[in-house]
Amino acid sequence: MIKNKKPLIGAHISSSGGILKIPKRAKEIGAECIQIFAGSPKRYDVRIPEKESIDKYREELEKNGISLVYIHASYLLNLASEKSELKRKSIESLKNTLYFSSAIGAKGVVYHPGSPKGKDKEKAIFREIKSLEEVILDTPESSTVFIENTAGKKKIGTTQEEIGFIVHKINSPRVKVCIDTAHSFEAGLIEDFEKNNILFWLKEWKKKINLHDIGLLHINDSLTKFNSQHDRHANIGLGEIGLKGFKNLMEVDELLNIPWIIEVPGFENEGPDKKNVDILKKIRKEKNNFV
Repeated sequence: MIKNKKPLIGAHISSSGGILKIPKRAKEIGAECIQIFAGSPKRYDVRIPEKESIDKYREELEKNGISLVYIHASYLLNLASEKSELKRKSIESLKNTLYFSSAIGAKGVVYHPGSPKGKDKEKAIFREIKSLEEVILDTPESSTVFIENTAGKKKIGTTQEEIGFIVHKINSPRVKVCIDTAHSFEAGLIEDFEKNNILFWLKEWKKKINLHDIGLLHINDSLTKFNSQHDRHANIGLGEIGLKGFKNLMEVDELLNIPWIIEVPGFENEGPDKKNVDILKKIRKEKNNFV
């Protein structure tokens, strides 16, 4: 595989007001790839826009040079729930989000694995797998599911072992992995982002999944301490990972062909912003002398 040594750097973009608002917002902060919600992250329902709106949205994205779009599923999903109604709502919501992704030409859908809610975790993982298998069977082949690692022990997917087990059990080219730097730190997978530690962290991932199965990186600093088990993001360089940690990440060639997307509070607390994107672009430029 040819090494670009230049990861695309992007951000989660607000879809408030509809998809036609997204291209301008992405351009304003200099995003090279984007992630959006298909609807409210606190609701299950998803509506696919009219074809005319989709066509205009894709035209505007192309004008701005953005070809990679990812969708983040609702935060309410729990595909591992013991409660049949909640599990069914979660399955249908993820299916509809994948249909949304396919309709607008996105790469796929990132979702957080569910939770056993204090019950038997092994049984919950098998419920997760069964639910995800149903989702894959009943959704467009053009859209990929990205399982994101989680930050707390009460959730499924906090470790490489759990994520790898799910990926291998499903055994579908449509199931990939999204690795979040803050979640990895908060879950205790990597104590600091010195280069040797990053290489060991990545080696542990590669023991459980193939490198090509890592389809996306969420590049976030952590507001909480190592192994806190709490998912709280900080702006790049202002959290517990620190600026040096992200500079070290940029030194690992295997991570540079994977898109980097930020999900940070923003310096004005209005979400991912140009300042955060520019910090990562500056690190990239310093390493590779890119403009």
